[in-house]
Formats: sequence, structure tokens, C-alpha cells
Amino acid sequence: MAFFTPQEALDYHAQVRPGKVEIVPVKPFTTQKHLTMAYSPGVAEACLAIAKDKEDSYKYTGRGNLVAVVSNGTAVLGLGNIGAHAAKPVMEGKGLLFKIFADVDVYDINLDITDPDKLCAMIKALEPTFGGINLEDIKSPECFYIEDRLKKEMGIPVFHDDQHGTAIISAAALINAAELAGKKITDLRMVVSGAGAAAISCTRLYVALGLDPKNIAMFDSQGHIHLGRTNLSAQKREFATTKTYASLEEAMLGADLFLGLSKAGVINQDMVRAMAKNPIIFACANPVPEISYEEAKAVRPDAIMGTGRSDFPNQINNVLGFPFIFRGALDVRAAEINEEMKLAAARALANLAKEPVPDYVCQAYTVDKLDFGLDYILPKPVDLRLIEFVSTAVAQSAMDTGVAKKPIMNMDAYRTQLKERILTSRKRLEDFVHTYPQIF
Repeated sequence: MAFFTPQEALDYHAQVRPGKVEIVPVKPFTTQKHLTMAYSPGVAEACLAIAKDKEDSYKYTGRGNLVAVVSNGTAVLGLGNIGAHAAKPVMEGKGLLFKIFADVDVYDINLDITDPDKLCAMIKALEPTFGGINLEDIKSPECFYIEDRLKKEMGIPVFHDDQHGTAIISAAALINAAELAGKKITDLRMVVSGAGAAAISCTRLYVALGLDPKNIAMFDSQGHIHLGRTNLSAQKREFATTKTYASLEEAMLGADLFLGLSKAGVINQDMVRAMAKNPIIFACANPVPEISYEEAKAVRPDAIMGTGRSDFPNQINNVLGFPFIFRGALDVRAAEINEEMKLAAARALANLAKEPVPDYVCQAYTVDKLDFGLDYILPKPVDLRLIEFVSTAVAQSAMDTGVAKKPIMNMDAYRTQLKERILTSRKRLEDFVHTYPQIF
């Protein structure tokens, strides 16, 4: 259910000042001395220091808090291959979310390049400007090649959120759902509808949590992925099984877990009815899930269900992850975002969902209270504690795995600093935005 008209959405993007973000100075600029230090000749001192040691770019520029959100617009969520120009509103929106949730600055970089090698070369050349790269809305299977190559060739974190964001959030949901269902992840039998970037990454992370690949039945547009098929990419072949299923309906019989990253209406009530006791259903197709929350719960009240929508419980929303993951990675100057850091983020999210929920979160969702249970297995995006839980977990994991170039000595102090940082940032942003004429 939309809370706006199409014209309201267009007005939001167009009126007062086109777009959703702008760049503002953070140093004084009112006197001649200010200007000569900001540019010429004073800027030469910073330039010469960095020329001696390029790591000083983190000290004398904003690089350490700056992420590039990079897309070529070939796989924009729900819209498909609409191109780099049309993808820009999404990337600006991503920049807004980075800033309001984790005080991370963003330049959105929209590249009219489809050749994977040329795209890699262009992104790699951006490294002196940024502390991290968030790849976005790049189609599969090229996205796997692009991320893998850039991770090997660049010395800063490269993270394809379409893959790993959904994987991390849904992995957190899986940890809690399995606990509530009274099941071990190692024992689950799973059915996956979809075999694109997000589905592959989710399944990989679930395996890292202990799910047995032999118990996974993955389906693409041509049916079940099994070893008898000859038209499989390297990524799909990872999950090809000896056992074959003639249909999705057959695979769903007795399944513990369904993951949908495909299209609306792929499963029906009969399929849900045939699942095992206390089934876990993550129907993440957007804007319409593989089966609606109401339809699934009508036949299986014991189901633990999540979707990608905000108007149903347990929204599997990437905004629970990427701002805070990058915050932690940037703060320890991590060379990469590795598997251990992703798992740390998932476990932190799962743990936060078990904490008492503040009143302001309940008020935002117009409910009296939220308690850990079937309809609350993930924190809400407005929970300001996310930065404390997730960013500290990611930073600690980066240090534990040896990829942190600037370790944090006092994690308790860091947690306090994060709490103060986001409150101060929110106040500054609210004061700034409120100076504009209000049209909504």
C-alpha cells in the first residue's frame, strides 16, 4: 500500500532543490585567511604532506568518511535495466540513507558503462577519492566478477549491497527464526526461488551459518538447479544437487525454510500448507512478494514470515545493514569487508532484536509494544541503537581478522562515541533541512 501519489513522489524529488542531497562546507570560509587556507596557497601544505605519505589523505581530507555508491543501472530493484541516468535517483537515495543512519558521506557515481572490465578500471581509478565502494544495481552474473576483481585489486572495502545486504539481514532473521521455531540451522531443509546475485549471496551466508548445501533446492527460471543441467553459471553450480525436483511444489513438501528472491505469486497456500512444522518463509520479491503475509499466515499461523515490505512484520530491509557496516569498516580503516564481518553484523542484528524496544520505536510504528517473537525477529530501521550494535561488531570483527589498519583501543568509548555521533548528526541535519520551505 503506497502512502503517496506518483505526483507527490515526483514533487518530492523536484521541488525546492532538485535531488535529495547537496554538498556543504564543514570549515569556516568568511575571511581571507579562511579562503587562503582552504585553497591557495594554504592547501599546498596538505598536498605536500599527502605526497610524502598517501595515508595522510585520511588525515587531511574527507576520504575516511566518504563512500562511492556506484551503479551502471543494469539491475535496478523492481525496475530492471533502466540505465545509469535513470538509476541516479536510487543512488542519491542511498546516499541519504548512509548519511541519516550512520553519518557517512556519499558521492553517487552513475557510470554509462556495461563492459565489466571497463567498469572495473573506472572504479579502481576512483580509489584515491574514497574510503569505500558500495556497488549497487549491477546485473548478474557480471556483478560477481566485478566485485571479486575489485576486492582483489583495491585496498579499500568493496561491497555489493544487492548481494550482501539482503544476505546479512535475512541471515539475522534466520538466526532468530530458527531459535523461535525450535530448530537448528544445520538441520534445515531449504527451498530457494531465484538464483540471482541476492539469492546466491544469501544462500552462501546461510551455509556459513551451518546450513548443509545438500539440503538446499534452488530454482531459477528454468527449474530446479541440479547436476544434470549443463546451462549453469559457476555461481549456480555451487548449489546444484544430485537429487532433482520436478517442480517447486514438490520441493516445498516438508521444507523448513523458503527464501524467495524472484517474483510475485511463485508459491501458493497449498505449498505453504505442505511445509514442515513452524515453517520459516522469507518472501522478498518487491514490490509484491512470492506470497503475501496474509495468505501465508491464513493457512500456517505457526509460520515465521518476513518480506521486503514495510507494511508487514519482519521487513528484510538492507538499510539495517549497509550504513552501519560501512561505519564500522571506515572507522578501523578496514582493507575489506570479509565474511566474518558480515556474519558479525548478522549476529549483532539478531541480538538487538532480543533487547527491550524503546518507546520512540513503538510510536513510529503506532504500536504499544514490540517483543521478540514470531512478528518481531529483526530490529526496526528507526532504532538508533543499530549503529552501536552493528558498527561495533563489524569493527571488532575487522580487528579480529586482521584487516583493520587503524584498530580501536577502547570499544566501550567507541560505542559511546557512535551514540553521540548519530544524535549530533541527526540534530545538525534536521536543523539544516528545516531551513528549506516545507512542501510535504
